[in-house]
This record gives sequence, C-alpha cells and structure tokens, in this order.
Amino acid sequence: MSRSKPFSLNSLSSATTKSYNAIINRLSSEGAFSDVLLTYSSMLSTDTPPDAHTFPSLLKACTYLDLFSHGLSFHQRVIVDGYSSDAYIASSLISFYSKFGHTQTARKVFDRMTERNVFPWTAMIGCYTRAGELDVAFSMYDMMRHQGVHPNPVTVLGFLSGVLELVRLQCLHACVIRYGFGSDLALANSLLNVYCKCGRVEDAHVLFELMEERDVISWNSLVAGYAQVGNIREVMQILIRMKTNGIEPDEQTFVPFVSAAAMQNELRLGKLVHGHILRAGLDLNSNIETSLIGMYLKCRNVSSAFRIFEGVMHNKDVFTWSAMISGLVQNECADMAIAIFRRMVKSKVMPSTATISSVLAACAELGSFSQGASVHGYILRQRIKLDVPSQNSLVTMYAKCGHLEQSCSVFDRMSSRDRVSWNAIVSGHAQNGHLCKALLLFNEMRETVQRPDSITFVSLLQACAAIGALHQGKWIHSFVTRSCLGPCISIDTALVDMYSKCGDLGSAQKCFDRMPQQDLVSWSSIIAGYGSHGKGETALRMYNEFLLSGIRPNHVIYLLILSACSHNGLVSQGLSLFHSMTKDWGIEPRLQHRACVVDLLSRAGRVEEAYDFYKRTFLEPSMDVLGMILDACRKTGNVEIGDIVGREIVKLKPENAENYVQLSHSYASMKKWDGVGEVWNQMKSLHLKKQPGWSFIELNGTITTFFTHHSSHPQFEEIMLVLKFLGAKMTKLDIHDIIIPSEEEG
Repeated sequence: MSRSKPFSLNSLSSATTKSYNAIINRLSSEGAFSDVLLTYSSMLSTDTPPDAHTFPSLLKACTYLDLFSHGLSFHQRVIVDGYSSDAYIASSLISFYSKFGHTQTARKVFDRMTERNVFPWTAMIGCYTRAGELDVAFSMYDMMRHQGVHPNPVTVLGFLSGVLELVRLQCLHACVIRYGFGSDLALANSLLNVYCKCGRVEDAHVLFELMEERDVISWNSLVAGYAQVGNIREVMQILIRMKTNGIEPDEQTFVPFVSAAAMQNELRLGKLVHGHILRAGLDLNSNIETSLIGMYLKCRNVSSAFRIFEGVMHNKDVFTWSAMISGLVQNECADMAIAIFRRMVKSKVMPSTATISSVLAACAELGSFSQGASVHGYILRQRIKLDVPSQNSLVTMYAKCGHLEQSCSVFDRMSSRDRVSWNAIVSGHAQNGHLCKALLLFNEMRETVQRPDSITFVSLLQACAAIGALHQGKWIHSFVTRSCLGPCISIDTALVDMYSKCGDLGSAQKCFDRMPQQDLVSWSSIIAGYGSHGKGETALRMYNEFLLSGIRPNHVIYLLILSACSHNGLVSQGLSLFHSMTKDWGIEPRLQHRACVVDLLSRAGRVEEAYDFYKRTFLEPSMDVLGMILDACRKTGNVEIGDIVGREIVKLKPENAENYVQLSHSYASMKKWDGVGEVWNQMKSLHLKKQPGWSFIELNGTITTFFTHHSSHPQFEEIMLVLKFLGAKMTKLDIHDIIIPSEEEG
C-alpha cells in the first residue's frame, strides 16, 4: 500500500478548513498520525483556521504518538477557540487524558460540559475501566441511564476491556440484549472473549452458537477458551468445523492451541499443531515462533526449540529472546541460557525485566558470581529500571552464589518488597548456614504486612535439618501450627526431613502419619531418615508400604533404600531391590545405584563379589567406588584384590589427597612399605595435603566446628576437662554394672 502524503498548499489551488479536515481525517483513519500533524502544520502556515472537526483527529494522533505536551497545546487552542462544549471534542480530550493515565483531568473536562450525549459518557466510562476503577465506571453508567442517555455498543465495549467478574459480565450481556446490540459482531466477539477469560467456556459456546454472524475472531476466541482449560478434543472439533464452514484458520487460531499443548506437556500434540501451521502455509510471525519455542522447551525438547529459534530469519524481538532464555533455565541448561543472553546483548535488543530475571536465575543455578555480577553491571550501565520480581532474582542470585553481603545490599535498597523478596533473603541466609540471621529476618518479615508462606517455612526447616538444629526446628513447627498453614504437603515433608536429620525419628513418623496424603518426596524423607539412623528393617517396611500406596518409585527412592540396606548389612534385600529396579519398574540403574551395590557387598566383606560387580557394570573407572573396595580389602585382609585395586587407582592419577592417604593405609596394612613411601612421595610432588577430619555441633543457632588433632578452639582446655570427667563417670558406671548384679540375678 502506498503511503499517504501530508496535505500541502501544492496539493490544492484553494485551501479551505473543510478540505484540510478531509485530508486530516483520512490520514487519521489510515493510521498515518505523523502525517496528520504535518498536515496541520501546513494548515497553520496557510493561515487556514481549524474548527471543531479538526481537533479530534489531532488529539488521537498525539495519543498514538505519545505526544502529551502537543495534546496539551491542542487543548489550550480548543479553549481559546471556544470549542470546549463540543461533545465530540470533549470525548476526544477525555480519551486523550485517559490514555496518559490522567483520570482526574479527564473527569474535570467531563464535569465542565454543559450538555453531554453518549460519546463523553462512553469516553469517561472507558477511562475509569482502563484505570481499574470498575465501581466508579458502573456508577457512571447508572448516572448516564438516569439522565436518559442510552448506551451504544462502544459503551459496552469500553466496559468489557476491564471486566473479569462473571456477575458484571452477565449484567453487561443483559444490557446488550436489552438495547438490541446482539447483532454487533465486535461486541459479540468481545463478550465471547471475556466469558472465556472468566473460565465460563460453556457459556461462551452457547453465545457462539446463538451468533447470527461469525468471523475468524469469533472462532479464535472459542479455540482460545477451550485451549485455556485444556480441552484439546473440543479444540480439534472447532478446527474441523472451521474448515467445514469455509473459515481458514490464521496465526491467532494456532497460538492458544500451541500454548495448550505446552500446558499439558503434550509434545506429540505440539508437533501435530506445528505440522498444521506449516501445511496451512501460514507465515511464522514472531507470536507463533515464540509460542512454538515455549512449547518445545516446556516439553523438554531443546533441540527443536533451537531449530526454530535459529531459523527466525527476521529480527528476533525481546519476547523471542526471553522465551528461549527462560525455557533453557527451566530445562537446566543455564550455561546455554547465558550464552543466548550474550547474543541478545550483541544484537542490540534491550532485554525486558523478565529477561533479566531469567538470566539471573541461570547465574544462580550455576552458582557463578562473576557472571551474575557482570549481568548486574550491565543493568547499571544500561540504566534498566528493575521491577520487584527482577530485584528478587538479583537478591536470590547473590545469595545462591554465597555473597550474602551483596544480597543484603540489593534487598536493603529495594523501595518496595513483596513476599518473594522476604523469602529470597530469609532462604538465602538459611541456605548459607546463617540460621540465626535467617530467624531474625523472619521476625522482621512478620512485623511487615507480608505474611510468611510455605516457602518461608520450608527454607527455615531445611536450614535446621542441615545443621541438626532440633530446638529451632521445633519452634518453627510450633509457629506453623499456630499460623494454621496446614495441611501443606511441602511444609509437612520438610518437617519429616528436619526431624529425621535431627535424629528424632518418633516425631518424624508422627508428622508423616498426620499428613492427609504423602507424595514421593515425603516417602523418600521418612525412608532416608530410618536408613541413615541404623533402622534398615524399618526403612524396608516403609518402602513396602510406599509400594502399596500406588505411587511409582523413581531413581531417588531406589538410591535411598539401597543406601539403607548398605548401611545396615541387609545384603540379600539390597541385591533383590537392585534387580527389581529394571525388572519391575524399567528404571535403568545409574552410577550411584551401582556404587551402592558395591558398597553393600564391600561392607559385608564380600570383596570378590564387589570387585566382580564393579568390573561388569562400570564401563568407566570410578575413583570413589575403587576406594570402597580398597577399604574393604584392608578390613578383610584381601591382599590380592587390594593390590589390583591399588594399581588401578595409581593409574588414574588422582588429584585428591584423600585417595593417596587411603592407598597409603592399604599398603601399610599389607606391609608393602615401598608402596607407602611411593604414595607419600607422589603426594609431595603434587603438593597435596589432606584436610583434617572435622565435625560440628549447633548450640542456640551457633555452629561450632572441631578438627581432628587440633587444639585451636578457645575453650579447648575446658572441653578436655569435661570430656575427661564424663569419661571417668562412664567408666565407673560400666564397672558398677559389671560388679553389682541385679536383684533378679542375685
């Protein structure tokens, strides 16, 4: 289409206001708003005066071109020329101020009108609707009817742009029927769309069937409605009906269909829709491409998403880049997400706050402080104004990278915080082992309007579990109970995990039994608790109960139950479970499962079987697994296999000092002193030094660490005195129990 030219003196021999208005109105209807203003400039240069028919198009141009100051100038000219009372101009002024968010100014224009027809009322109702003040908009509608002014279809359309409540929608639908607007296609389509947004797809379908006329927008609205609720079968039926009725689907028909496939993780369906789009010969615009990329990534088909992304021939917009980056993060491809972000920056596309949030999440996933700080630096250099969600991502990124000082700095500078902000800073401290500070921040959070939720409590309970802080864990449990947050499966599971890891298996079992329903993670927590505290038989019993619940086991729960068997000497049960993985459930054993079997056999002294299993099932050598076998050889005195395993470890040239120390101890037990010397010399040549063994205790939220053969603790002498005193008392108690028989024996 050829672009319209602005009117000038050269285009007409005799320029009049009417002829200028005709050109201005034509340009406005064609969307050539810059030319509208240029033509008006020509009009002024010829001393042709504007009239009441000139200003509505000028104000509309200012609205679309985001020229607020120009619009103010036109308003002043309207006042000077005495056109303020003109209903059409007043309506244009109300719409102008409304679009720029100046609702109060729009209302002043409305209130100063001496006479009002339906147009200013419609403009004012639309103004309040766009501002989210629906109560005021409906009040204006009642006032309009009270003054005897009847609405028109545009009045109802203004309402529908902001209504999402079914009762109000039904009132507007009744208004449409009462005033006979049912045949207005645009209005019917809008009603159809809002019914779908309110989740009343069946009502939308009834309306659709009653429509006298339908266009592709009508069909697309119904497709979007059924796709939104995941009714794929009905969507397919509508597509068939479209073709039967001679309506060709367009790009907008398939976008919600693709989104529905993504929502349900239906890769096969998504590919089917993609094929339909290609066969229909539709242009893959940015909207469809972004939807397809999002669908493939949601269905974890990264390669197909990349093919579409790389095949985008036109300039990729911010939505396409953002869909790719966020999808890669969700698919645990954080390094690729950061690489795509770098390409986005090089292509001079300004990222949105959603893009920033995704790339910061990628940095957090990798624990890469340098890359996260680099992104933060880019934000500051580009003067990107971050919203609350992106600031929350920044807080989380620094916390997950272990830089709490920077995390707190970002948090403290936030002008407004939501619940996610508080959860980010509380969980950040909790995950980094600063339980006391996390609890202090938790108390600060309680003093604000933000109420702690399940995420807050889960992060605190996980911190208590990590350091064995049973007292604090019980306090949080008490607070959860008082807050009436239950039942919540994530909190209940965290409680089971916390009590299990703190050694209070009785409380863990009680929490587990009180759960209205258990999921895979809940069962995993209780089984792991029993397994790690020497209750192997109980762990097996719980596993059998788990199977009866009907939940399908996964590789994690198998790893936990195999570990329980290994640590409790349940060899035959462990081997049986390992074989059932593939036989009964089709789960391919991973390296960790195979390592558990080696550990199981090694702990039971069945070294030959352990080594044979290792040679059969490990295609690549594993230093840690060989170390298990080597320890078992030392304990059982199996010199032959110990020597073979020792040589294999030496061939692997370990870079860990612990491996060399283990090898040295093994050679010493076999009295191979040359081997001991060789191992120590190799350690020295590699400048390796074994870290001393250590343990810790938690007391009142403070963690105290103890190292083997270290006397650097400030209270070392007092601790040693108490230990000697307790040792002496324990010795006396043992002697007393041996010497003095019980009354039954006496």
